[in-house]
Amino acid sequence: MMLVGLTGGVATGKSTVAAMFARCGAVVIDADVLARQVVEPGKPAWREIVKAFGKDILNPDRTIDRHRLGAIVFCSPAKRKQLERIIHPRVAREQQRLTREGTRKNPQAIVIYDVPLLFEAGIDKRVDITIVVTADRETQIARLKKRNGLSRAEALRRIKSQMPLAKKHRLADYVLDGTSKRTDLFRQIKALHKQLQTAS
Repeated sequence: MMLVGLTGGVATGKSTVAAMFARCGAVVIDADVLARQVVEPGKPAWREIVKAFGKDILNPDRTIDRHRLGAIVFCSPAKRKQLERIIHPRVAREQQRLTREGTRKNPQAIVIYDVPLLFEAGIDKRVDITIVVTADRETQIARLKKRNGLSRAEALRRIKSQMPLAKKHRLADYVLDGTSKRTDLFRQIKALHKQLQTAS
């Protein structure tokens, strides 16, 4: 088994890369999906977040309004840290459970852990290999405006709230360009998946 940490900047194409690894037969665990699951209404993390940030961050169905909460935490590093302290340990436990489950089914599995804050949260220490997906800033801004309906200023704030891509690039074992043509990118991922299988 090999545990691979997959990261990048916001809107660099990480999800596309993860989906391509899944097509190659890798087990993909998405930290964002886990983060949404651990904050479902009534769960311990949900109660802590409501206590810390107030009921104004809730939708009428009691789910957390991610856009409203995002607007709060992306403006304040202290509040972002507070939110991370609530969510990260629970997500880590769930990831470890899913990794064990995946390797029980296939002991030779390549497990891709798709996690935005791989280096920032020190998760790179828990994985065997790191892959960073990069994109130029203008592509990130354009994707965020289209995908999330953000203004240019909001998109830039979100990009700047993360570790600079150049630094992630230096820390990575492998780097993939998220602006490459899909066919080229898939060819690179197939080759990399084969290489990881050989090494595991």
